[in-house]
Amino acid sequence: MDNRWQTCASQLENELPAQLFRTWIKPLVYLGYDENEHVLKLGAPNRVKLDWVRTQYADRITQVANQLFEPPVRLAFEIISGLPEDGYDDSADAAGAVRLDGRGFDVRAAEPRPAGPAALNGTGLAHAIGAAVTAAAASGAATAPGFSGLNAPATVLTDRSRLNPELTFETFVTGRANDMARAAALQVAERPGGAYNPLFLYGGVGLGKTHLIQAVGNCIVRRAPNANVRYITANQFFQDMVQAIRRQAVDDFKRYYQTLDLLLIDDIQFLSGKERSQEEFFYVFEALISTRKQILITCDTYPKEMSDIDDRLISRFNSGLIVAIEPPELEMRVAILHRKAELAGVKLDEDVCYFVAKHIRQNVRELEGALRRIFAYAEFRNQPITLELVKEALKDLLTFNRGQISVEFIQKTVADYYKIKVGDMYSKRRPANIALPRQVAMYLAKELTQKSLPEIGELFGGRDHTTVLHAVRKITELRQHRPELNHSIHVLEQTLREYL
Repeated sequence: MDNRWQTCASQLENELPAQLFRTWIKPLVYLGYDENEHVLKLGAPNRVKLDWVRTQYADRITQVANQLFEPPVRLAFEIISGLPEDGYDDSADAAGAVRLDGRGFDVRAAEPRPAGPAALNGTGLAHAIGAAVTAAAASGAATAPGFSGLNAPATVLTDRSRLNPELTFETFVTGRANDMARAAALQVAERPGGAYNPLFLYGGVGLGKTHLIQAVGNCIVRRAPNANVRYITANQFFQDMVQAIRRQAVDDFKRYYQTLDLLLIDDIQFLSGKERSQEEFFYVFEALISTRKQILITCDTYPKEMSDIDDRLISRFNSGLIVAIEPPELEMRVAILHRKAELAGVKLDEDVCYFVAKHIRQNVRELEGALRRIFAYAEFRNQPITLELVKEALKDLLTFNRGQISVEFIQKTVADYYKIKVGDMYSKRRPANIALPRQVAMYLAKELTQKSLPEIGELFGGRDHTTVLHAVRKITELRQHRPELNHSIHVLEQTLREYL
């Protein structure tokens, strides 16, 4: 086991009540760390523990892991059958016990060999397909059991879908930042395969993209239990394809994905640079769209801003409905905190919610992480949740003494984002690739600093205050009509506000 994960687990043990740690964290098994993708792979003994850890503890595990592994760390959970329910015993390795990795293989073997049934998840899919095909051939069945579309038992399909049953429309908090995305998702849930196909949701980390697409999946599965639904990340799709190639089961891989009723694929940007995976996804996309099957895609950026993605895929993404999810405003953050506390059976005072919402501004995940920390802190000390307790619980998360953002820092941040020289912010050159970033920087300087228009103009090469005013008005107008520019400015604002 990696010493870094042992350190991570020890820190979590110090933070959590003993019973909670034994029940949820101790059973997790370290499966490996992908240095290239920054993915920490953890195994859980069953679906219940996996879902609960993913929804309740993933944020805190990620925060701790970021201190020990190279950030930004992403978590990948897998079900590993045969694990003890109360935690993995490291001493078993020394005694020669078999330890499983994420594909159901013995990690000590020089060549992978099956060590047990493969779970129907990311990296184990192709092996499961291959085994099912072999079994089907032996029994004379026409198709692979569990991969025969709507003929499979509903319980198998629901489990295979990898949907988190807690991510529903009912538990999704709506505000101005996401109301259009939620409305589009509801339309898809009511009429899958209709006008919004594909539905492409984009926005920053932790804003609810995964929640929304899984809400669509859960809604459809409730209405049609036999629907062949699959939620997967782009990285898991890549791993499936790699395993299919290794197992010489590429045809089965294609058949499985191309016969889904609903495909929910998260973080499509991780297919960047993976040409073979993009090609296979393109064929899956074409097959599903041609048969009016629904596709939902999430990404961290607008399609046209994606790098190293085939132009054919970009064109297909643009053929559907593209909707941005923005960072939540203050009122929405307060509503989210009330809703999450209500689901946990806790009543929070308004001043507590307002305080947390005012200081935790980046995304919903950070709000949830802060709330869990508050609950744990109150439980440790057996005290009611007051404003004083919250300040103490979150003291290392809150940024009371951050300095003001300078215009110079805004100029450098915008220049880096648009890949131009900082000197271009002061120059008299006016080509479009320089003029627009310069106007964006002026706009952000007006929004995020206390500088007057003449002071801002002076810092941009001695420009007149009317030039700055023109830039502010122009960018304000363009944001309403150019989604990609609006998204870029949100990314820049989010980056800069971290220093407030």
